[in-house]
Amino acid sequence: MNQNMIEYENLFKTNQPFLTKYEEVFKETLASGWYVLGQQVKQFEEEYAAFCGTKFAIGVASGLDALVLSIMALDLPEKSEILVPSNTYIASILSIINAGHVPILVEPNPLTYNLDPKNLSKALTPKTKAILPVHLYGKLCEMTEIMDFAEQHNLKVVEDCAQAHGAHFKGKKAGAWGHANAHSFYPTKNLGGIGDGGAITTNDENLYERLLYLRNYGSKVKYHNKFKGLNSRLDEIQAAFLRVKLQSLNDITTHKRNLARIYQNTLSNKILLPQVNDDYFDVFHIYAIRHEKRDELREFLKNNGVLTEIHYPIPPHQQEGYQKEFKGQHFPLSEALHQSVLSLPIAYFHTEEDVMAVTTLVNQFVNN
Repeated sequence: MNQNMIEYENLFKTNQPFLTKYEEVFKETLASGWYVLGQQVKQFEEEYAAFCGTKFAIGVASGLDALVLSIMALDLPEKSEILVPSNTYIASILSIINAGHVPILVEPNPLTYNLDPKNLSKALTPKTKAILPVHLYGKLCEMTEIMDFAEQHNLKVVEDCAQAHGAHFKGKKAGAWGHANAHSFYPTKNLGGIGDGGAITTNDENLYERLLYLRNYGSKVKYHNKFKGLNSRLDEIQAAFLRVKLQSLNDITTHKRNLARIYQNTLSNKILLPQVNDDYFDVFHIYAIRHEKRDELREFLKNNGVLTEIHYPIPPHQQEGYQKEFKGQHFPLSEALHQSVLSLPIAYFHTEEDVMAVTTLVNQFVNN
């Protein structure tokens, strides 16, 4: 790797400020002799619920499991239809299928990239039982309208908060809106672990109690299985690491929002930038721009020492493994997004100078 290269992500650099404390809690957890569903998980669940502004949090093994378990806990009729954005990451859709239900794709808002509440009624049928809004890139969906629609049509809501730790809309945080809400702690996330991990937040005590069973083989008393569940438990060591990082999450968010502000203020108006306004507190897990010559821009940046990512190159309905569900379906807006989005460097280790260097190169490309 060229030492002058601006990497898109470097997880060692991102986690470097926490390494000393990580080593301390690792030794403490190792010495405790308790590695699954112990005090670290219990304390993290309490701290994360408080952070999100919910009554309960349940630690699980991954963000995907958090989604699957959230849907399972709702106990919907078999093969219910669940509305989900057509441009989301595949995990949102896979979770619906794995929980035994049917994903119905809905086009997003072209400015926010999130589920457009105005399109929900077009997809509604008598089989529709839930909505799965995805807070893509670190911006909340228009949750007031979505929750109103859900209440009007007696639908459940599962928020996919995998990219939105601490983001809020009109002062209410991700994970505090829906009935059961899924969070991911994959290492690249703003609140990322040193491995897989996830959580579910809810204000519903009945769902909370059910989820405690479902994540642990359907059991709360050893060898007594009340439900058909999963083996999906947040590890004690991951919980310990996440407790350390959670203490600095506001600092991480502030840093990334500052980098995003520089992009917003300095990138050319020939680029379509993320939409920002006062109703939304965005946490910029990803800083995604749009340009019609995305691939050429990406190659230009790479040749000049800047690495980028594409979130995501192929829309869900065009994925090879999902033709049984979506063959012959077309979602023009989603397809246009997937062909034009580009994610610029905005990790915790990046500096203002890094962002200014990226901006200079992007502007050079689009202005020529």
